[in-house]
Amino acid sequence: MSASRYLRGIGAHASVDADPLVEGAFILSIGGAEQSHVDLADPAHVFYAYLRRMANVVDAVRPAGTPLRALHLGAGALTLARYIEATRPGSVQTAVELERELVDFVLEQLPLPAGTDLALHLGDARWELPAAAGRGPYDVIALDIFSGPDAPAHIAHPDFYAEAAALLAEDGAMLVNIGDDPPLTLVHSQVAAMRGVFRDVAALAEPDMFTARFPGNIVAIGLPGSWPDTWTTALPAAGPHPTLLVRGMDLDPLAG
Repeated sequence: MSASRYLRGIGAHASVDADPLVEGAFILSIGGAEQSHVDLADPAHVFYAYLRRMANVVDAVRPAGTPLRALHLGAGALTLARYIEATRPGSVQTAVELERELVDFVLEQLPLPAGTDLALHLGDARWELPAAAGRGPYDVIALDIFSGPDAPAHIAHPDFYAEAAALLAEDGAMLVNIGDDPPLTLVHSQVAAMRGVFRDVAALAEPDMFTARFPGNIVAIGLPGSWPDTWTTALPAAGPHPTLLVRGMDLDPLAG
């Protein structure tokens, strides 16, 4: 299968193509760059390493199979939402996406599984937080809109994290995917901003990412409550391998 659509709001073509290597899986690209991977045949299969790390944190937040409440800021192809529905049926989920045309295209080509409880809000991730509050408090808030130094200033801001943290359950977690290039200026600013809001902050990535010499993705974790000791070994062990978890004083260099 291959389908495409011109997204006027973005000014680029979006396409959905069958993954030639994984039967039943599809790749969403925008402007020719891969954005999301969805395995319709097995939604519990998460292909991208950074997203698998986010899924591993979701798995740690609540016991296996337990429904939870999740807020997705930046919908993309809703890969993480599909994962949560597949592994935790009955979960209550909310997603916020800025581009209506992208959402329409994705759901037309890659429908959500029947029975998925997902409320969709169209608009800016920060300004839609009050509208999304009614389905909280959330066990997990996943932010996946940062890519490089041109991140929206009103979202890459401590006030935004404070507003999002107010929607979390006391033992919930905020997950932030930060795509960045050396010297990881955006990562530094966002980790510092999160540390000013959350009681505990940690980061997950390939070990080389913490040298700030390579482009890639770092997943930042913000907790309003205390850090569960079991996560220190469980999250790196869950992979993808190798995965390094950094927190406490070891995170100081990443926070500038």
